[in-house]
Amino acid sequence: MSVRIDGEKSGEVPERTDRPRGALGRPGGAPRATRPAPRGPRRILHSPRRILHGPRPEAVPAWVARACTLVGVLDIAAGVFPRFRHSRMHTLAEVLPGALGPFAAALSLSTGVLLLLLAHGLRRRKRRAWRAAVGLLPAGALAQFTYRHSLVGVIISLALLIPLLRHRDEFTALPDPRSRWRALANFVLMGAGSLVLGLVVVSAHPHRMIGDPSLADRIEHVLYGLFGLEGPLDYSGTTSWTVAFSLGALGLLTAVTTIYLAFRPEHPAARLTEDDEVRLRALLDKHGGRDSLGHFALRRDKAVVFSPSGKAAVTYRVVSGVMLASGDPIGDVEAWPGAIERFMDEATAHSWTPAVMGCSETGGEVWTRETGLDALELGDEAVVEVADFSLAGRAMRNVRQMVKRIERAGYETRVRRIRDLGEGELDRIRRAAEDWRGTDTERGFSMALGRIGDPADGDCLIATAHKADGQSGPYGDLKAVLHFVPWGVDGVSLDLMRRDRSADPGMNELLIVAALQAAPRLGISRVSLNFAMFRAALARGEKIGAGPVLRLWRGLLVFLSRWFQIESLYRFNAKFRPCWEPRFVVYRTSRDLPRIGLAALQAEGFVSLALPRVLRRRAKAPRPCVHARTERDVRAA
Repeated sequence: MSVRIDGEKSGEVPERTDRPRGALGRPGGAPRATRPAPRGPRRILHSPRRILHGPRPEAVPAWVARACTLVGVLDIAAGVFPRFRHSRMHTLAEVLPGALGPFAAALSLSTGVLLLLLAHGLRRRKRRAWRAAVGLLPAGALAQFTYRHSLVGVIISLALLIPLLRHRDEFTALPDPRSRWRALANFVLMGAGSLVLGLVVVSAHPHRMIGDPSLADRIEHVLYGLFGLEGPLDYSGTTSWTVAFSLGALGLLTAVTTIYLAFRPEHPAARLTEDDEVRLRALLDKHGGRDSLGHFALRRDKAVVFSPSGKAAVTYRVVSGVMLASGDPIGDVEAWPGAIERFMDEATAHSWTPAVMGCSETGGEVWTRETGLDALELGDEAVVEVADFSLAGRAMRNVRQMVKRIERAGYETRVRRIRDLGEGELDRIRRAAEDWRGTDTERGFSMALGRIGDPADGDCLIATAHKADGQSGPYGDLKAVLHFVPWGVDGVSLDLMRRDRSADPGMNELLIVAALQAAPRLGISRVSLNFAMFRAALARGEKIGAGPVLRLWRGLLVFLSRWFQIESLYRFNAKFRPCWEPRFVVYRTSRDLPRIGLAALQAEGFVSLALPRVLRRRAKAPRPCVHARTERDVRAA
């Protein structure tokens, strides 16, 4: 490896010094194996005793989730399709929890949907899902004995209840951070699902349906039925009651779950407290030069866990059940494993999916070594060495010509520290940056600070472009803004680029060149620009001799660039002849990657699931993490 940390190769990162004996490695500090040993034949062959003892405790949540899914599907099938009532499948569904006497159709539908929803929580080892299952199974057994006089249903319910009670210690995951928008999401999703399932219910009785209603009539009947009203369709016999009860149960289920989510106690996501920010700034003062993304850990919509010694920390945000960390851990590299252990313990306590976005090669090595996770190259960060930058030469001709053209058009630039700006000018820059933003929500998570001009961020650098010919707009002569955050004592990292849409093109190139030229007088020797996702694939795919797979992959990236800035960011960064530093995503298994990708898009602001501003409530005090609560309880005792 060629990456160095304090004179040491990245493959020789010091072992953690603040770890208790046996916490993550063997006595004496020897690291543990990061991957389990290969399974031999003895692991594959199961003895009768192994079968009688049942599945391994750690596999119980997955098995119980599958059982609930199967029961839910059979209950829904029994309630929707009448022909199953005389088939063997319906006979099986009759003895499962949820098929209750004369209301079998309606109760099978509602219970089946609830079991399907419950399965996800059981798979994630949620304590509340376990409590719901423990309450549901005896109720189903009692219903079977009361209405069906069937001991088979009681036996099946108890058979599922026994492993739940026996392995209750496997279901200890705490609730996820949640907010009121989940009620709205539940109403939309459950309403759409109820509408589709209601259409199936309405259409599942073609021989008893009077007339030949159109699709519009069937949709109207479903909508009326979800609200408990009589629709335009009619059936012969008692089928009308069956359909009405089924639709009413679906509507009631949608309403009850939405009301519950809307009025349950709120647990907002943790926020960076003032004490946490002070401790993080102290770590950045000592070790901030190690990672260009270190200052972005001070975003106040992130939470933080510290190592036992307090010499390192990992900041994160929980999005859709994914615990997303960004960049490398903050602080002393020898204390990184302690912070990583706390991070993994927090993920385990809540059954969150751990992931790291944009860590360096050294950070990826430490993460994979200490946790057994895998790493995948995500892209490259463009870093410009100020001493090597020059506009001279053929390679910089396009940038040089663009800058000269804009300067001749009457633009001038100013590069200053935040502390050197007056409050009036800062306020004008803030309002301009917000107004020039191209989206409704502020984008950024791993490489964005999310604020400009905070008194605590006096070391941040700001470059502005002004129209020098006297033409002024809503924000005076201000036409473009670039904001940089500190990277140690001699570097800065690009935070945001904003410009007036009516300004001449090339504002960003002009300001980057101005910042690089002003860097020596400000004591800056390195500047980190944008992150180019999949840069290596784009660069190699366009070269002569690239294989068909690489060309196909590059073509897909170029196609996706229509919606995401993939190729354009690569081309923009390449103009300044930077050094490319690889960045990685750390994940547990390959099947987690789609979920991590969606969570990253939400965190970065490309996918928004927030409530409208008028419907949001003020967040309550943040909840401390698991370790903070444990240490507080110990002190109280």
